[in-house]
Amino acid sequence: MPKLGMEPIRRAALVKATIAEIGVVGSLDVTVAQIAKRAGMSSALAHHYFGGKDQIFLAAMRHTLTLYGAEVRGALTMARGPRERVEAVIRAGFGASHFRREVVSAWLNFYVLAQANAEARKLLVLYQRRLRSNLTHDLRSLVGARAPDVAERLAGMIDGLYLRQSLGEAVPSGKVAANHVLAVLDLEIGACT
Repeated sequence: MPKLGMEPIRRAALVKATIAEIGVVGSLDVTVAQIAKRAGMSSALAHHYFGGKDQIFLAAMRHTLTLYGAEVRGALTMARGPRERVEAVIRAGFGASHFRREVVSAWLNFYVLAQANAEARKLLVLYQRRLRSNLTHDLRSLVGARAPDVAERLAGMIDGLYLRQSLGEAVPSGKVAANHVLAVLDLEIGACT
């Protein structure tokens, strides 16, 4: 007879193991058995909870997006004024819990999966819309009508820095990466004066 309350613990362990395993392999070429072994359970139990590898990976990305969203909301509550709010959104994306090798690898594989999987595409589009919306909202008072275009450029730069990190190219920390994006933000704001 299964212990009551074990399902959420096991699901969380599988989500964590999925991100870790993708980080080690660097792609979605991992099996449910590998994920389950890392989580300390059988692959049959992993299949029972999620159904298959894509569903486990989507649960891992939902978890990652939930953590990211919470970090953004927390940073926004501490920010004062539009410049600090835009900076908070940018810095949250490069926080220590997000800009780790295994999480960056999961993000890149999420982009790949979204090309062929409708549910992954839906999640990715939702993330991208929220990011642009969060940036655009406070950029309006800083750069006026250029806000959507500036938000698009900043979002693209964030994606680019994640890509460079995944390839091991000279982005040593989330703080340094955030500072690159903030330097571009300063240039965009300066273009309005």
